[in-house]
Amino acid sequence: MRELTYYAAVTIDGFIAGPDGQFDGFVFEGSHPAAVGEKYVGAVNTAMADAIGLPIDGGPFDTVLMGWNTYAVGLPDHPSPYSHLRQIVFTREHTAPEGADGVDFTDRDPVEVVRALKAESGKGIWLCGGGALAATLRDEIDRLALKRNPVLFGGGIPLFAEGGYAPERWRAPVITPYESGLVLAEYERG
Repeated sequence: MRELTYYAAVTIDGFIAGPDGQFDGFVFEGSHPAAVGEKYVGAVNTAMADAIGLPIDGGPFDTVLMGWNTYAVGLPDHPSPYSHLRQIVFTREHTAPEGADGVDFTDRDPVEVVRALKAESGKGIWLCGGGALAATLRDEIDRLALKRNPVLFGGGIPLFAEGGYAPERWRAPVITPYESGLVLAEYERG
């Protein structure tokens, strides 16, 4: 069965973006981008990968899931941001913009969609964001791969949107620190 991995950058105070959706405070320099990129090949915007010569084939994922706000970060320049992957955007209010070839926009229940995807054959499924979608899919997430950045935002979009409090323990089989201060923390459902 395929696994759903929530792979995202996050601050040490638990935010995936600032109050206005900004993410420019994350650490992009140092030794970690190449090392993390090698482990998670293909988990980068197709145009960016092409522009800087990053490989996109052979990675752990063949499908990427996004909420509308995560998807819209790249608009209007990148209406099909991960064209090398199967792209699914969850939205009830928006329609496909021009040029969004290969992107499936759906208002279906994310849990039902993920369960159907997991039953298919293929590689892993990448939950790219955002926090509201992650909260909806919380019980379906098999792995967390968090690029914990050494910054505080003090507010913004949390890794998981607020919801019912239900403590849950996860195992951390791999923690990899980098000189830049970023820590790749990979967790498995406990």
